[in-house]
Parts: sequence; structure tokens; C-alpha cells
Amino acid sequence: MKKTKTWILIADGAQARVFETETGAKGLVAVKGGDFKAANLRSREIDADKPGQGFSRAGDGQRRMQPQTDSHRHAEAQFARHLAEFLQQGQQRRAYDDLVIVAPATALGDLRAALAPGVKKLVKAELTKDLVHISERALPEHLDSILHP
Repeated sequence: MKKTKTWILIADGAQARVFETETGAKGLVAVKGGDFKAANLRSREIDADKPGQGFSRAGDGQRRMQPQTDSHRHAEAQFARHLAEFLQQGQQRRAYDDLVIVAPATALGDLRAALAPGVKKLVKAELTKDLVHISERALPEHLDSILHP
């Protein structure tokens, strides 16, 4: 029987780690190049180039020009797209057979939207939890019900 290699993506909106395990194996192994951290910028740094104040010829004068989107949400969605590219590259290399995604609800939604169709087909399970800050040694106990049903 062929061993199935499963990648486990543990992510939130700004950090991610990718691990792998094989059928029958205990524990997780970090995937090379699978450690991600988004730039941790403050709102004022993200919005440094946003439009300022303007004056209207008609009406009551000064008004602020508001950005169309929340800068942090945009950065989180962009991070999810970056993770989706990494997963797609792994899928194209046939580096894994199944994929498990563990992320808080918002990050999970961003990832679902960003995943390529071929990667979506490999998603074996999703877990709506924030496990990014859990140590590598403690992760298997949180994932046992998914990895060994």
C-alpha cells in the first residue's frame, strides 16, 4: 500500500508553518521553505501613502478621503495568496497527496478564496483554530483526530 504524504498548513493572517506526515508516521516534520511571516506593520505604516484631506468647491469645505478597504484585511488576504502560491507549487511537484488547513475563520476564508482548483481537490480537512503559537511538539495532539480518524 502506497504511503500518503499529508501537508499540514498552520496559519493565521500573518504567520504560517507547513508540516508533513506520512501514513502510519508519528509526529510532524517541517517542510523546507514552509515557514512564513508577513511584515508586521502598524496601520500608520501600511497607510503611509493613503490620500489625505481635500477641499471641495461645493459644499461645506474640508472632507477626508477614506480608503476603500481596511489595510490590515488587505494585507492578510495578500498573505493568504502568497501561501496559496506555495501550496500550488508543492502540488505541481507532487510533494503531497493530501492537505490539512488549520487557521482562524477569517484566515481560513482568505485561504479558501486563494487556493487553486487543483489544491482545493487535495484538501482532506479544515480546522478552524489558531494554532500558530503552539509548539511543534504539542501540535500532534491538537491534530490527532484529523490525521488519525
